[in-house]
This record gives sequence, structure tokens and C-alpha cells, in this order.
Amino acid sequence: MHPAKPSASPLLWVPTGYFTMALGYVMLTSVTAIMFKNLGMDNGRAAQYSSLLILAYTIKPLFAPFVEMYRTKKFFVLCAQVLIGAGFAGVALLMELPGYMSFLMAIFFVLSFIGATQDIASDGVYVTSLDARSQSLYCGIQSLSWNIGPIVAAGGMVFLSGYLHTSVFGYDPKVFGPDWIDAWRIIFLLVAAITLLMAAWHWRIMPEGARAADTPSSVKDAGRILLDAFVTLFQKRDVWRMIAFAFLFRLSVGFLEKIGPFFMVDPAAKGGLGLSNEMLGLIYGTYGLAAVLLGSLLGGLYVARRGLKRTLFVLCCAINIPNAAFLVMSIYLPSSLMLITLGVVVEKFFFGFGAVGFMIYLMQQLAPGKYTTTHYAFGTGLMGLCNLVTGVVSGHLQEMMGYVSYFVFVMVATIPSFLATWFAPFHHDDGSAPALDANGKAVPA
Repeated sequence: MHPAKPSASPLLWVPTGYFTMALGYVMLTSVTAIMFKNLGMDNGRAAQYSSLLILAYTIKPLFAPFVEMYRTKKFFVLCAQVLIGAGFAGVALLMELPGYMSFLMAIFFVLSFIGATQDIASDGVYVTSLDARSQSLYCGIQSLSWNIGPIVAAGGMVFLSGYLHTSVFGYDPKVFGPDWIDAWRIIFLLVAAITLLMAAWHWRIMPEGARAADTPSSVKDAGRILLDAFVTLFQKRDVWRMIAFAFLFRLSVGFLEKIGPFFMVDPAAKGGLGLSNEMLGLIYGTYGLAAVLLGSLLGGLYVARRGLKRTLFVLCCAINIPNAAFLVMSIYLPSSLMLITLGVVVEKFFFGFGAVGFMIYLMQQLAPGKYTTTHYAFGTGLMGLCNLVTGVVSGHLQEMMGYVSYFVFVMVATIPSFLATWFAPFHHDDGSAPALDANGKAVPA
């Protein structure tokens, strides 16, 4: 086999590249929480440990310029995928050792930085190998392919772990503890095989990726660019209100993200719904994700039609108020799978509908200027920081408060989101058409 020429069709590497990125990210930052829970870890530590793995993805803008300086972007993609595949295989092997959890966390933490590097390099290949028209043309395929990752990881792999544990190894699905090791070892070996297979495919078919025009030529140059990017960011008008928005818009979602699945699998004696891993994977990874995708599509159309400034507070309501579905379920503890699925679908649909407002706001209001890409990455990093902070404390809070009180707390945590959205500044055109009065004249926003 010989490496492909740069002219290889993007359909051969864009879908697989972004699927592989998402698979590793979701396995590290979301699926590990379920695994920790299955292995007998309490909610506090399970949420904390998996949330700490978000750190590398949060701070990746800080080391992105240094990745750009050396070799080719394809080189970093391939190295990262081989190391991630080997790392997941190593996790499967180490789970047989006594005191394996310390080894697992060390490997997971290293893999999170390698995964963040893969993201940087993969985005670099996409941006520098395709012209502006092609980037727009394949943007939908890029997004769809990334979202297949959560379906496979949070849906398929979690479902398969439950099936293996119960139907293959014959263990009680309602008992959490070391018996779950057998199932999760197979899961990590399977993910390792998929990742290594993708690396082999990308070695053959992925283009090298060109050097960007603003690529730094030295470490000193990279440091200078980063420093200037931060200085210019904080020189922007009303930047602190934009930072507050970026950090707080999804605050309540951050508190819900890890605890929602825990609530699903915890037994009724602990205030949970007592679902199996199979049902959790099916509800969250299939119906829930489909609802997110549909909500995102409709939310994007809604903003495109009316403009962001007129719709941002509505989007904030959409992302926060439906969290009440978990409060209702924690009070009534429904046994009907249809009702449980409906509750998750409602929350996920409106999350998808409202979340588009966050990304569009960053693109239109925070990012414009000399360092558009870096400032946009800074905004998404603040979102990651919010998810990290809320995830680290969420399990401990839930254990202290119980599920009903905790979900009341989640609803209270929506208040900062509403305030940050209400006071979010708009200093750039949001692309909306002006509202017209009865005489056809523009009405000031």
C-alpha cells in the first residue's frame, strides 16, 4: 500500500476522520463515567474522574500552535490514533491487575492529551486540504460523522457492555463491582481495534495537510502569537460579559450531564430508575442523540430565519427549562420505558435546539477580529471548563442531596444562564433581517 495523493476524495477521509475523533473523545469523557459506576465507584468519584479528562480538550488552544510547527498534520493524526488504539488496548490488559484504577486514570489522562492533539491535527488537515467552497460543502458530512461517534460509544458500546455482562458472562446486571471488568475489557479492546483500523485507513487515504499561512516558525514565535491573542481578546468591548456568557450559558447542563445517566442506572433504593446498561445505551445513544440532532437542525433554521439577537434568550430557555424532565422523573420514578425515553428525548431535543445559539454567538460576537480562530477556541474552551468544573463537583453534590433535591438544584443553576444571556452584548451584525413596522420601515432592535 502507498499513501494516497492529496487529491483523494474528501468522502474517503472526512467521515472516518471525524468519527474517530468523536469515538475517542466520548469514550474518555462520557463512557468512562458509566464504566466507573459499573465497577462500583460512587457517583462523586465516577463523575469527578471522568470530568477531569475534559481538561486536555479545554486547554488545547494553548498547545495547538506548537503542534502546527512540526512535521505534517497527517503525521500527528496517525501517531495520535495509533497511540490511542494502543492505549485502549493497554487499559483492557491492565484491568486484570490489582489496584488497576490508578493505572487506568494515568493512561486515560495521557490519552486525553493525545486525543486533543488528534483533534487539532485533524481539523488542520480539513482546513488546509480543502478550499473554502469544499469546506462548506463537506461541513454537514463532517458534523454528521462526528455525531456518529457518540452513537457508537455512548449508545453501542454501553449497550454491548450490558449485553456481555448479562448474556455472555452471566452476571447480575443490577450488581455493580469487579464482575463488570470482563465486559469492559472487551469493549476497550474493540474500540482499540476500530481506532487502529482507522489509523491504517488514514495512512493510506488521508492527505498530508498544508501549512497554514500564520503557522509560527519557532517556539518563541508561537508564544508571542498566543500572548498577543490573549491581550487582544481582553481588549474587546464588554469582553467580561461575553466570557460570562461563554462560561454560564450551559451551566445547568454541565450539572446534569454526568448525573442524568447515573440516575437512570441507580436502583430505586437509591432514588434511581434501575435501568440496565442496554436500556441506557439505547435511550441515550440512540433516541437521545437523534433528538439532539433534530433539535440542532431546527434550532439552526430558527436562528437563520430570525437572527441570533432576537432568538438568543428563547434558545437559553430551550436549553434550560426542559431539564425539569429529570426533576419530574426523580419525583415519580416512572417504570414505563416509553415515559423515561420521552423525558430524555424532550431534554435532549431542546438542548440541541438551544445549544446552536452558543456556537453562533461565539462565531458572531466573541471571535471576530485579528485572531478569529484562537478567540473562538477560547470561547469553546470556557464551555469545556464549565463542563469540567460542574462535572467534578456534580457527583459529590448529588450524593449529599439525593436525586430529587439535586435536580431542584439543577433548575436553580439555570438562573445564572438566564442572566448571562440577558446581558450578553451584541457589537457585530448577527445577519438577521430587520423587523418591519406596519409602514414597512425597520424597527430598531
